[in-house]
Amino acid sequence: MLTVAQKSKKHSAIVGASDPHEWVPTCYELRDTWFAIAHSVAVGTRPLRRIVHSQPYFIWRDNGHLQAAEFHPQRPTASGTYTEFTAGSGYYPVVERFGYVWAWYGNPDVADVDLIPDIPFLPRDGRGIPGYMHTTVRFDGCSSLSVENLLDLTHADFLHGEVIGGEGEADSDEVTFECTSETLTRTRWVVGKPVSPIMRWVGGVRTKYQEFRSTLHVHLRNNMCISYPRFRPGFDIPNAQPFIPNGSYRSLVNQIFNLNAAPTPFRQVMPRMAYTIGPQDNYAVRPQNPRYLEGESQTDFHSRFDAPGVRYRHLMKKLWQRQAEGDFSYLADSDPGGDITTLLGMENRVE
Repeated sequence: MLTVAQKSKKHSAIVGASDPHEWVPTCYELRDTWFAIAHSVAVGTRPLRRIVHSQPYFIWRDNGHLQAAEFHPQRPTASGTYTEFTAGSGYYPVVERFGYVWAWYGNPDVADVDLIPDIPFLPRDGRGIPGYMHTTVRFDGCSSLSVENLLDLTHADFLHGEVIGGEGEADSDEVTFECTSETLTRTRWVVGKPVSPIMRWVGGVRTKYQEFRSTLHVHLRNNMCISYPRFRPGFDIPNAQPFIPNGSYRSLVNQIFNLNAAPTPFRQVMPRMAYTIGPQDNYAVRPQNPRYLEGESQTDFHSRFDAPGVRYRHLMKKLWQRQAEGDFSYLADSDPGGDITTLLGMENRVE
């Protein structure tokens, strides 16, 4: 079994990177982090198989106790064949929080539940969120490309206009961001945005224009994207999107909405739109993925709206370089589990 360093080196050779410090997304197997690999409600006695950076994870419940292992419980392999990700035991550190099953990727000896990202609009015990607010969508592209796509929210104006509102001459459209060594937070604030059809006819918003404020908080190591869009007049559409990196050409997102404050018809219909929006994004992302993996040195033309994505690449490169040199620590400015209620623009967190 390849070590993390060997796998990263192998990936560099696959994509033809002459310098491992170049921007080559397949190199970025960032470790020592928690991945939200499944919805808690989806895990029962029958084992589920998940993939993180090509590493297998089997998750199930044994007499109510959550288990996560490199092996299928009915087909364990011989002792001594398991990897460094489980310290040879075959079992990963695993915990439930915010309606997700979180499994550790990296050195199990340093697994710390305080590093699980805070999701203030989801109940800590995962209860009270209806099953129809849980969705799962697959993408034919690496997870970092999907995160960049989400950071550039302007694409939604023409690709997802029926949900977020179409293009038009807004009174103002501002994009700002802030970051730490482990996170990036992008905020887009639009005044005078056309109201979307779904919000007009299902959500009951009868005005022609809205004020739209969308905050996206991204955790770099595990691609957890915590999104808080707010529409006025209208309501909030908070949702969590953990992009799980299966491999260079495949990722998975287990999304959870909390729309309990929205009108009944809207809160039932909106989660289903993930199965419309997901394929639309995949249609745009899939053909880009091969070129994205090549890490070509041609000029990257971008507008002011792309600044968060450019910074995301820079931060990912710096973090990967530290890990390539053997430093997997969290720096002083990082606090993945810190309260982000105010950062998202929420008035009160869900308990």
